[in-house]
Amino acid sequence: MLRVARRLLSNMPESTVYGGPKPQADAQRVTLNHLRQKHRRGEPITVVTAYDYPSAVHVDLAGIDVCLVGDSAAMVVHGHDTTLPISLDEMLVHCRAVARGASRPLLVGDLPFGCYESSSSQAVDTAVRILKEGGMDAIKLEGGAPSRISAAKAIVEAGIAVMGHVGLTPQAISVLGGFRPQGKTATSAVKVVETALALQDAGCFSVVLECVPASVAAATTAALGIPTIGIGAGPYCGGQVLVYHDLLGMLQHPHHAKVTPKFCKRYGNVGDVINKALSDYKHEVESRTFPGPSHTPYKMGTDDVDSFLKELEKLGLNEAASAASSAFENEEKSGKP
Repeated sequence: MLRVARRLLSNMPESTVYGGPKPQADAQRVTLNHLRQKHRRGEPITVVTAYDYPSAVHVDLAGIDVCLVGDSAAMVVHGHDTTLPISLDEMLVHCRAVARGASRPLLVGDLPFGCYESSSSQAVDTAVRILKEGGMDAIKLEGGAPSRISAAKAIVEAGIAVMGHVGLTPQAISVLGGFRPQGKTATSAVKVVETALALQDAGCFSVVLECVPASVAAATTAALGIPTIGIGAGPYCGGQVLVYHDLLGMLQHPHHAKVTPKFCKRYGNVGDVINKALSDYKHEVESRTFPGPSHTPYKMGTDDVDSFLKELEKLGLNEAASAASSAFENEEKSGKP
């Protein structure tokens, strides 16, 4: 509970938490103040999505600044074609798992589609759950419509840090007509900048720019006083975000080709490694070379084996006794030099 409480206060200056400095063990945890300082110094902010405990541990060990539990889990983890189907309860499961694995980065949880659009009250209630039940430090929501800007403002006023999101907003693909880049016309580009400014005015600490031309991202970044985080938006943002599975090259299968966006750079081919490992495992099991002696560590002493065989024979399980005896003899042979 103490760890979660500290996370809930991560948008406050360290000196104000519990009336004094944070314990040394937490000195390197990323807070909003850390991000603001990096932004003022012109240092890029690193963001990676994660959806479970193992990926969160890796993000933590790599020293990434922000770990985003994205609603992209709907596609990457659950296999949906869009982000729309994932529920709040499912997002909370992902958030809790990530919170257990990552203690250093700022943790940001996405508000899933259908959980904050109806009213500001609904938005605040959902955001509160993401922090209290999910263990997150902040939330992210997609901007655009006035109701979403109002939701962002209400959540900030409730004391919860908010990251905005403009450009290609996957939850709005019904209106956008699919996963289409934004800002390619003058009118659309101006809308990206104006929406980002509205989110800043609502109190957002950062804004994600997704799938917009680099010139639009540059203009938006210059117009804002808060960091922009680009994804498919070129190099002129205050930081960058990529999906964990995409940058590692995990989903290498024709069915998943549409999931990995063309703007993503693969920093590894983990999918190839996983496929080879599974293939090798399958081959060794089928050829009965696994498990061998080195992976069969549990042994019975000779006296216990004799007693075990006698008990099996008393029970009339002669075939079982013969199998156990043969296995014991093989273990004895394999253990000899």
